[in-house]
Amino acid sequence: MLKAIILAAGKGTRMKSEKPKVVHEVLGKPMVYYSIEAARAAGCDKVCVIVGYKAEEVEKSIKDTYAKLGKTEEMQDVVSYALQTEQLGTGHAVRCASDFIGTEGDVVVLCGDTPLVTGKTLEQAIKKHVAAGNGVTVISAMLSDPFGYGRIIRDEKGLSKIVEQKDATEEEQAVKEVNSGMYIFKCDALLAALSQITNDNAQGEYYLPDTLTILKDKGLRVDAFALESPEDINGVNDQKQLESAAEIIRRRKKECTL
Repeated sequence: MLKAIILAAGKGTRMKSEKPKVVHEVLGKPMVYYSIEAARAAGCDKVCVIVGYKAEEVEKSIKDTYAKLGKTEEMQDVVSYALQTEQLGTGHAVRCASDFIGTEGDVVVLCGDTPLVTGKTLEQAIKKHVAAGNGVTVISAMLSDPFGYGRIIRDEKGLSKIVEQKDATEEEQAVKEVNSGMYIFKCDALLAALSQITNDNAQGEYYLPDTLTILKDKGLRVDAFALESPEDINGVNDQKQLESAAEIIRRRKKECTL
């Protein structure tokens, strides 16, 4: 069984708009639509969208989009929603979907503001995750300029840790492999780890990457899979990046690579 969780609860203040970030449109469709479709193309049968800021507007945007495509009935059984009433970090957001996660199969965790990720690249990561028997696979990418991203630090056993930019040593900052913020987990492993993460940090938030250490300590394999196309992990945080995402999708359609 394969399912997906899409993080879509944030406001997105850098968009300078009262609309939730994920409903801003790329070529006539909300950003979150592309994440849903990527999950479905990768083989996910069920998708849970984590909503928070203006939750009803996000849900309406998704439903209206599929209605225009004549897929209302089809998507009723596919897409569900979980409410994150307070934005207390990515770990807290995923925990809001605990009932959806369950204990069987695998779950892909995606972001609602990364419209460039494709089903094809997700499918490659999922295949590696399953073949390796990983407890979690972090989806990563190699960037020529990794500044600002969490770095993937590897050892002989796979992924050693993820170090944020502000906490990285000079040697770690030189690493080009970065965390995309997207993951594939064994459902039972994720559910158990979510109950153990804490908010003992400067921001007082629950971070999803904290589950990696918990899973490693349990003896589960933790690894990262670097996507062939680094642009797949590009997030949209402002209007300029929104325009850039639209240009890339136009180019892909022209090249018939979607």
